[in-house]
This record gives sequence, structure tokens and C-alpha cells, in this order.
Amino acid sequence: MIVARHLFKESALLALFFFALIAASSAEVEFARDKMRLVTADKTVHELTVELAVDPDQREQGLMFRKSMAPDQGMLFDFGQTRRVMMWMKNTYLPLDMLFIDDNGVVRTIREDAVPHSEAIIDSGEPVAFVLELNAGTVRRLHIRPGDRLEGARIPLQRP
Repeated sequence: MIVARHLFKESALLALFFFALIAASSAEVEFARDKMRLVTADKTVHELTVELAVDPDQREQGLMFRKSMAPDQGMLFDFGQTRRVMMWMKNTYLPLDMLFIDDNGVVRTIREDAVPHSEAIIDSGEPVAFVLELNAGTVRRLHIRPGDRLEGARIPLQRP
């Protein structure tokens, strides 16, 4: 009985240590913000404030552990190159819509209602340069479709 109590205490302390470590490491990652515009096929402009995930630590953390996000906000993952991208929702509490965007800002693929905490792979299906994560339901609410365009400082109006 004494051994079992001792092991339980050690296990509880170890779990607490790892939880604190994860929380501390997630708190260290900071994200710059930028204003962007999402322009739909009918030329409707939606203003967004996005957090920028541009380095490996930021892209790794993304929106994990977040409990809420304003309706006009999102997170833009900038991969610095065009490639096939695979995302997942591990440790992500918010259901999300994901827009997979090419280097000219054109929405190529949309994945709606990604399931929180899922480890299922969410595949861009083709090479892209950016992923914009928005609250689930935003794609439907704003009538976003492939071919729509994201504009902002990170995405020049025309790339050579």
C-alpha cells in the first residue's frame, strides 16, 4: 500500500511536470499579427487579422491549446516555399476551416470543420505556399470557394 501511494505520487508529480513543461513551451512562442483581405469571386472583401506562423516553432504550435478565436481572426501558416502540406488537429481545441493557398494568394483547396484533437492528416492535395486557419463555419458564412484570393503584405498582388 505504501509503495502504491509512493508510485502514485511520483506519477502525479511527473505528469504535473510534463504538463507545466508543455504549457511553458507553448507560452514562449509568440506570433506577429497582420491585416489581410479575403476577396471572394463576387468581389466581396472580408478584412481579417491573422497571426503569422512563419518559423518552425510557430508552425509546430499553430493554434494548439487555444480555447477561442474572434470571428474575424485566423492564423496564416507561411511555408516559405510551395509544397504539398499536411496538417493535423492534435492538441487543438477549436474546430477549424483550413484554406490551402498557392504562392499567388489563390485558394486552391478547402477543408471544412476539422475535428478538434484529431490526429487524422488533413492534406492540401497539391503544392501550396500558405494555409489559413479560420474558425469552423467561416467558409460557409463568407461563401469562400476555391479560386477566391487572399491579399496582404505576405502575398504580393503579382508574383513573377
